[in-house]
Amino acid sequence: MTDIPPGLRYTKDHEWAKADGAEVQVGITQFAVEQLGDITLVQLDVKVGDTVTVGKAFGSVESVKSVSDLFPPIAGKIVRVNADLEKTPELVNEDCYGKGWMVVIAATDAKAVDALLDPAAYEAHVKAS
Repeated sequence: MTDIPPGLRYTKDHEWAKADGAEVQVGITQFAVEQLGDITLVQLDVKVGDTVTVGKAFGSVESVKSVSDLFPPIAGKIVRVNADLEKTPELVNEDCYGKGWMVVIAATDAKAVDALLDPAAYEAHVKAS
């Protein structure tokens, strides 16, 4: 069974979001990691200060199976980028909800995270996939 931690919000594209005030940490879910297989490259096409928009990719993840775009679950400004992923992309496979986070976004609308899927809704989405 795919791990779906409580306390996070999720997208139908299998990204997770962890709100801490107006800052939102973003990564990909264990389900996404399982579908991708061994991740060989994480390319984050943003830097601190860049603005991201929902629906516009901020990077990509390459695995032995495919390449997948990364989409921000909320709009805002990038405040941190996980530079460790450049040299050690396998962190996403090893700890997707911890050391494998991608970016932290200062949300334009802090309540936007509440509109994402809660754990139960995301679990239902995964089961339907």
